[in-house]
Amino acid sequence: MGSDEIALRKLWEFKSGLRPSEDYSGNLVVALGRATEALNTEWYERQTGETVFDVQARLFHPAYEFLAATLDGLTDKGTAIFEAKFMLPWSFSEDAAAAKHMPQLQHNMAVAGRNTARLSILTGGGKWVLITAEADPIYQDALLEAELRFWDCVTSGTPPRPVGAPPPLPKSEVVRIVDMTGSNEWAVLAAQFRNTKRAHDDHVAAKDSLKALIPADAAEAIGQGLRAKRSKTGAVSFEILTGA
Repeated sequence: MGSDEIALRKLWEFKSGLRPSEDYSGNLVVALGRATEALNTEWYERQTGETVFDVQARLFHPAYEFLAATLDGLTDKGTAIFEAKFMLPWSFSEDAAAAKHMPQLQHNMAVAGRNTARLSILTGGGKWVLITAEADPIYQDALLEAELRFWDCVTSGTPPRPVGAPPPLPKSEVVRIVDMTGSNEWAVLAAQFRNTKRAHDDHVAAKDSLKALIPADAAEAIGQGLRAKRSKTGAVSFEILTGA
């Protein structure tokens, strides 16, 4: 996911066998990242008291074998994934670092079946930053849908288009209770939430039940003003037929 159409096109061409992989041998920042990865891991272990293991483990998504993740390691007794990064200090900020790497962290957590990620960052300014991210199921669902669509483009030979979505923010410390009684906007939206929750729950349940009714070998199912289409990767989408 993202808005860089050129990078997306290059990735599609690489996955489609139309171009070789990118050569980063002349990229100093990438070289520094590789050179400091062991130091980064050692520093993380020293500062946190946790051990990093299964370094460079190659994992595959339980449902989609073409979705893989190469982990910098597992930590917290195996309950969290570990990711080591090197970043330049000139315009470094924790928010920007989290936003940049969050899609990768969410993807890796989904593939590895973990709910927590530890992002350990060394900067060229001699600073160490540790960012903790929690799994975001909603964002991971959107990310998976984008990945499935991208792979459809690879298998069909159709150039992809960017799909943008803001990455989830790293988990912040929860420190207070806020009374929103005085907010008119909160009142309107809270009423809307209460009034639509039952319909939303019914919609989600109906969608899951409809998917279960579709035969495994059916590419499309139509009836009662509704069309369900199954992509080559198995994702099912629904369309309400107008005039039906």
